[in-house]
Amino acid sequence: MGIEGQPLALLVNPSAGRGRTRDLLPQVESELDKRRMVFRVEKTTSIEQAVGQALRAADAREVPVVMSGDGLLGAVGGALAGTGTPMGIIPGGRGNDLARVLGIPQEPAEAVEILVTGHTREIDVGEANGRRFLGVASAGFDSEANRIANETRHVRGNLVYAYAALRALTAWKPARFTIQEGERRMRFTGYTIAAANSKAYGGGMFIAPDADLSDGELDVVMVGEVGKLRFLANLPKVFKGTHVEQDEVQVFRARSVTLDASRPFAVYADGEHITDLPATVRVLPGALQVVAPPAPA
Repeated sequence: MGIEGQPLALLVNPSAGRGRTRDLLPQVESELDKRRMVFRVEKTTSIEQAVGQALRAADAREVPVVMSGDGLLGAVGGALAGTGTPMGIIPGGRGNDLARVLGIPQEPAEAVEILVTGHTREIDVGEANGRRFLGVASAGFDSEANRIANETRHVRGNLVYAYAALRALTAWKPARFTIQEGERRMRFTGYTIAAANSKAYGGGMFIAPDADLSDGELDVVMVGEVGKLRFLANLPKVFKGTHVEQDEVQVFRARSVTLDASRPFAVYADGEHITDLPATVRVLPGALQVVAPPAPA
């Protein structure tokens, strides 16, 4: 099923990707015009504004198409969850991890083609303390790395995430994490706890390489204590997803978990600070429709 003939509401964050979206917008408009798509453009300056624009577009029977980064996608996707209105995606941020996992190309012409010919897929939505997300909710070392990445202005593109990880590592001290799943409680000392709805975060880091956007479960990833040099040596493996083969990394699946730690941590998801520990994270199976290539068999 595609969205042929349906009007589009293109929600554009001009500052996304350090201005990448603003630069790409004329090309996207040209590609939509070539295909005689009916569309309008709404520029947005905040997540709250974009969510309102998306909901009004849904009420008008338009397809909201988010042209921005993962943060805006997560917020709009969370708001549209359960409405039956599909969300389109034109990658415009620095990381573009949701588009990467869904198989939506970075090039505007190819991304527009997905809107024209792509299928509508149902995907799961995550929720942490009531705040919805689409990618990976994580805390610990990731909290520091995300904060640094969001504050960094002098490093462009995906390199900002590697830079932030290196900066965070210099001051990092291991924390004690607690995970509650039903009656089962687990504790470990280490770096990170993540509840992954999707495979990737941080500009192509496959923190949960076996996570499935449509399986109704979260992949819970625990990165335990190792020396900083070994952690640094293993960092490139995350881009291939092979870090899960290391003894200090454990993964299990759950529909809902409660996460806590021995010291305060922010919980980040889709590149945004969405809540703080302790956090109950759960999955909303098949709650959102997205315009994307068919899921691999």
